[in-house]
Amino acid sequence: MQQAIYIRHRNRVIVPPGDGGAPPQYLASLLKNLERLGFTASAALIMHLQTCSVVQLERLAGELVPALRQMLGAHVAYTPMYPNFPAQVMQTSHAELYLNAILHYLTHGRPPTVKRWRKPLIERTDLRVLDLGDEADFRAICTTLLAAKSALSPTDRADLAWFFQTYGDAALALIPTTVPLREHAALLGALLLRHTSRGAERLPTYVTTATDVLRLAVALSDGDVSLATPTKFRSFARAERRLLLELLEACGNSIEDMLRYPEPWKRLGERLHPGEYQTRFPQSAAAFDVIRNDRPVATFRSKVEGAIQAGQIDAALTLLRGRPGELARRLDHLLRRAAQPDAVVTAFGDVAAQVSTPVLLQALAHFAQRSAGHPLRSFFPKGEVAKAQVIANTLPLLDAGLCAGVVAICRETLVNRFRERPPLGKVFVDERLRDYPVPLTQRSASKALRTIPRGSRLPLGDGGTVRFFLWWKEGEVGGKPTGRVDIDLSAVLYDANWRYVEHISYTNLKSEKYRAAHSGDIVTAPNGACEFIDLEIESVVRYGGRYVVTAINAFTGQPFSTLPECYAGWMLRKEPQSGEVFEPQTVQQKIDVAANTRICIPVILDLVAHQVIWADLALRRNPRWFTNVEGNQKGMLLMGQALTTLIKPTLYDLFTLHAAARGTPVSREAASVVFAPDGTVTPFDIGVILADYL
Repeated sequence: MQQAIYIRHRNRVIVPPGDGGAPPQYLASLLKNLERLGFTASAALIMHLQTCSVVQLERLAGELVPALRQMLGAHVAYTPMYPNFPAQVMQTSHAELYLNAILHYLTHGRPPTVKRWRKPLIERTDLRVLDLGDEADFRAICTTLLAAKSALSPTDRADLAWFFQTYGDAALALIPTTVPLREHAALLGALLLRHTSRGAERLPTYVTTATDVLRLAVALSDGDVSLATPTKFRSFARAERRLLLELLEACGNSIEDMLRYPEPWKRLGERLHPGEYQTRFPQSAAAFDVIRNDRPVATFRSKVEGAIQAGQIDAALTLLRGRPGELARRLDHLLRRAAQPDAVVTAFGDVAAQVSTPVLLQALAHFAQRSAGHPLRSFFPKGEVAKAQVIANTLPLLDAGLCAGVVAICRETLVNRFRERPPLGKVFVDERLRDYPVPLTQRSASKALRTIPRGSRLPLGDGGTVRFFLWWKEGEVGGKPTGRVDIDLSAVLYDANWRYVEHISYTNLKSEKYRAAHSGDIVTAPNGACEFIDLEIESVVRYGGRYVVTAINAFTGQPFSTLPECYAGWMLRKEPQSGEVFEPQTVQQKIDVAANTRICIPVILDLVAHQVIWADLALRRNPRWFTNVEGNQKGMLLMGQALTTLIKPTLYDLFTLHAAARGTPVSREAASVVFAPDGTVTPFDIGVILADYL
């Protein structure tokens, strides 16, 4: 587990000091095994490994190879319906493909097939380089995660839990001086109570508001600390109830804060029984009484809404100056409603220094593109499931001067803030970073071979054919049988104007118009099952296609979160019939499909731009149709349009601001710090970006 975490975050491995050089064939064998998985070792790592004994190398291989195979999806056997895919599908008539499918649906059997000899793999892929690390650098990952200024992904939260489970009280030394995000403070509080002996005494540092107490109770119940989805609170021990009520009492008059989330507080009150402690914690008992009995209380939010609705923008601004973050989030609305919008910009400028960096970056991107006339607006609500909301852009135009004024305030504030950090020296910022959004919505990001923000555009790479893959398994989860599980892999093709062209799925295994094929529909997976789709890029573009939206559908209706295992990804192949159908070293990306949803869009391809657009999104099921491509055309189209027209602050914007504030821009060759997809700080260094650059 340690090596897997280290590779995922730092692309490094830990190797103890060598205790004797092994014969060279042992190290060569290890490197060859890594090469088959698309990895190799750096010069520093190789030099260190040359000092290791045979036993050490064998132990390292026993750790590294299984971890990398798991990361790539190479730890299972792949047996598609048509093992001689893709040629077998392309050479079989539609009638025979149809008959084979019907027989499979009736008997769960497969067409009799002799697996043919396949040419050796001819691909030559760029190997990912693993570097030598150490224990101190590895432990710093925990500190970096807690210092993040934007929400962590579920994978990062699991890694954080691993540190405390593994190190216990020693993990206390890994906590940063400040934990800037309230959600992370709640997670930390739960980990302190569960895995250290000093949790209760540390909690007051991180729990200072009523909402902090609520989030802590949610974290202790393994719920959604963003509070976007309901939590089923567990039964708390008497000592835990007293601790939570003591923390709430110390927050002072917290009724207004509690009214932000009345329903969760009602449910929590049922577990805490505050009435039993009303003598000891009178303020808390009184607050629960107000919540439980819906007693009227004038809140900050109701006052602001009332002032705006009454057209009293000056009064609203007076209130909002006390909460700068709320003012920044309401800025567009206030500018549209104000008779004197310049006063709104002035008020924002007065408090901008108190607004968080993520909010300032979002405001900068929004107002920089405010007059661009984009037809759609996209939102990513908080929560554990990555769902997007897309609506038509009906916002009235704002004066360009007002927008420019807001952008200037955001830029100046951020540069002044970044200037207070240590200097960077000579800096180069790669233009390619315009294709990578700032990672501000990682809360629901799925576990992947390389984690990146939604909307990122990655180069498709070399290879004439894209091969998507899907693997899943049915069985038992938590002692409950899943029953038969049928997961389907699909790809929908659109032209440059987002007009439907064709789809490849279990209902259409091959195209007669361009080179595309599906490996066959498998409807049960007691031992695991797989599906593949091949798309030959040149033939699709020649036919008029541009965008490809991939989809994973749970046909039998089980949420992905209830399956023992389900993941997908894609490879690039120059010669599709060479090598095995699944070749680990050609895997470009692998994503675990584990959200509480039944439809997932992992990626979108822009074949003309030769880019992969990272989506990692969920769709709601259309109840009038089966969960398949035909039943979700509208949702897939909207998600595709939204992700290809997304307005988000980019890493180029962020790092350019840091360069202006903290460094001297120079050429790449002269730079000591390179911000680039292949630089010293890359888009895949999510933890570092969240902790050190936001």
